[in-house]
Amino acid sequence: MGARGRTPDSGIETANPFNGAGRETPKISLSGTGIIRGKGTEASTGNRKTSGRVGELKEVGLPARWAVFPAPGRGFPAKTVRPLPAMDAQDEGLPVLKGRLKERMGATVFVQPLDLVKNRMQLSGEGAKTREYKTSFHALTSILRAEGLRGIYTGLSAGLLRQATYTTTRLGIYTVLFERLTGADGTPPGFLLKALIGMTAGATGAFVGTPAEVALIRMTADGRLPADQRRGYKNVFNALIRIAREEGVPTLWRGCIPTMARAVVVNAAQLASYSQSKQFLLDSGYFSDNILCHFCASMISGLVTTAASMPVDIVKTRIQNMRMIDGKPEYKNGLDVLVKVVRYEGFFSLWKGFTPYYARLGPHTVLTFIFLEQMNKAYKRLFLSG
Repeated sequence: MGARGRTPDSGIETANPFNGAGRETPKISLSGTGIIRGKGTEASTGNRKTSGRVGELKEVGLPARWAVFPAPGRGFPAKTVRPLPAMDAQDEGLPVLKGRLKERMGATVFVQPLDLVKNRMQLSGEGAKTREYKTSFHALTSILRAEGLRGIYTGLSAGLLRQATYTTTRLGIYTVLFERLTGADGTPPGFLLKALIGMTAGATGAFVGTPAEVALIRMTADGRLPADQRRGYKNVFNALIRIAREEGVPTLWRGCIPTMARAVVVNAAQLASYSQSKQFLLDSGYFSDNILCHFCASMISGLVTTAASMPVDIVKTRIQNMRMIDGKPEYKNGLDVLVKVVRYEGFFSLWKGFTPYYARLGPHTVLTFIFLEQMNKAYKRLFLSG
């Protein structure tokens, strides 16, 4: 058996009979789709068998996280290459990111009516205690009766642009930070660090997506105004151009602070509430660590996240929709919004639109955590079991 050494660029110690000077570099064979990750190495395979020296394989096919393990035995250093499941639903390569973007934009078509109802309810009764809509169903039927089926899809172009900007930025930033903070041996970041990465990515994505968010709020709010007060944006691009021309470019980022704060609150609340809810259910003795427990915990997490983020969300909605009155804005800042809502509309008005908001956020939370739990189980079964 040859001397022990390190495969060039990989940082993985192997048994190498060709370790002498000027001798051949060890080769490995790969099949399937994945990436070999090692110190200074990033090589991947496509959907075919590929052979080559470590560090010299070219990246082709769909990226995914893989791990390389020295196989037991003597002689030439064989390596086993196995998929290392992503430890987070957002840890994806560019092709998967594109797939997730298409998925999110497709979902926007279905959740757009929920967004519109939520925004209308948050703006109803502004400055007074009289609510325009009694319930979410009342709001939906009123909009359908007054504006027709097309009316509930007002602002769809802005919703699609929001997903295109927010989702790509958030997933892109998350992927980059996750890769940077992954250990040289492929060890993923810890729970708290991943939470911080998620909040940072969410806040950054929210900042980039704020112009589309401003356009969305204004377009969905237009139908509730008298005809002579409507802004009448034709589509999201017309809205962005007119806002920049009529009110100045900085107006496109009006409400970016509460928008970013909402993203941070959502990420933090989801993670913390899910962990606590799951532990509570397990401690009750009525649940075991299975998909039913994960479903119930994530539903609770969705409720907690909705409750925690809605006051920030109504601040965002009011600020982004406000007009200038006698040269002065309706609200000075986010705190002024909260004070006026509580004073003139009542404390619980901070949670206007709770039902459509939860109907939108709840399923997302459930799918995210069930997917994450299944990936964690697969990881433990494949790599941590004896």
